[in-house]
Amino acid sequence: MALKAPLVLLMAAILAAHGLAEEWPAWRGPRGDGTSTETGVPVRWSAGKAIAWKAPVPGTGHSSPVVWGDRVFVTTCTESEEQRMLLCFDRRTGVRLWDRVVLTSRLEKKNHLNSYASSTPATDGRHVWVTFLDEPHVRVVCYDAGGKEVWRKTPGELHSVHGFCSSLIPYKDTVILNADQDAKLPKRAYIVAFDKATGEQRWRIDRPNRIRSYTPPAVFEAAGKMQMVLSGSKCVASYDPDTGKQHWIIDGPTEQFCASLVYTDGLFMMTGGWPQKHILGIRPDGTGNVTETHVAWHLRDRKIVSYVPSPIARGKYFYVISDGGMATCLEAKTGKKMWSERLGKHHSASPVLAEGRLYFCDDAGVTHVLKAEPTFEVIASNDLGEPCCASPAVSRGQILIRGTKHLYCIGAAKGN
Repeated sequence: MALKAPLVLLMAAILAAHGLAEEWPAWRGPRGDGTSTETGVPVRWSAGKAIAWKAPVPGTGHSSPVVWGDRVFVTTCTESEEQRMLLCFDRRTGVRLWDRVVLTSRLEKKNHLNSYASSTPATDGRHVWVTFLDEPHVRVVCYDAGGKEVWRKTPGELHSVHGFCSSLIPYKDTVILNADQDAKLPKRAYIVAFDKATGEQRWRIDRPNRIRSYTPPAVFEAAGKMQMVLSGSKCVASYDPDTGKQHWIIDGPTEQFCASLVYTDGLFMMTGGWPQKHILGIRPDGTGNVTETHVAWHLRDRKIVSYVPSPIARGKYFYVISDGGMATCLEAKTGKKMWSERLGKHHSASPVLAEGRLYFCDDAGVTHVLKAEPTFEVIASNDLGEPCCASPAVSRGQILIRGTKHLYCIGAAKGN
């Protein structure tokens, strides 16, 4: 028995050390809002400096990498073969461990800013879930960490002139997919939750208005309950992520949306969309239709509104980067503009936050690192030397960025 106590202490120390590392399991990371608790995250790099490894990625795609332990997963499309693929890389070395053709299907019609592999996968380390459009059907597929297919489901059809790009969102023992679309009865626009292990449908939401939007839901605890929030289908809405039951809804303020919501200092922030541009601060404690009662503030400044990149939040402030590259800091409670400055020419990627720093990656592959403060200060501008439309991932003190041709691991080379 005397020998067991030191062993227990040693194991506790090892587990504690591993607990310091944070996985990046899905779109916008472990909290669905782009924030990371990692330390030692790199601040300065270039195409030839502070790169742990660089791995070629076949085909094209705008999906973000996801990370769990020593595995990195990313999706792509080899357009000449019309193949949608899932790739698995070794996080420590960049070696491609395996790849799977998820489906082979004709290339759907899409917007020129979209791709055929824009949906970010999700993982829990044991399984990885992907979704693609097998026109007109949506396919959701689960693989184990070794690349063996576990289940495959078809939740319904999806029709959109701009293509498919909604990412899978993990929540407890489910994965959730938003399938807002152009649909006329009896066809439906829907959000659906699947059991992670079996693919069994847990719940399904019949979305109002039935018009295309592309927003991945985000789940937050707010006003004393779990809320799955998203904009799209001519509304902003909150649902119970355990049941799909609606908490509240706001009409409009416009037709189509891409960016996820974030939450801080007691308010949700929504930015979008098309054809009008709006930013809303929304109180989370409503029930039913709260259009006239729970919009705390409303901005219509077209220069600062983001359509594609999602915003980010820290403390008392929201930060947003417009598609045209205008970065803005807003006071969360009031919507007051603290600063607004241009960064790069065009942005598709959503920012990440680590160690009090904001990382904004523009389409040219330059990552602008700013202090997350109510005063504007650029710390660094890092040129990767390759265009980039995918949002970064942060894990184990490293940043993973998917360029148009390569996957980059930035920061010191690390083991487990």
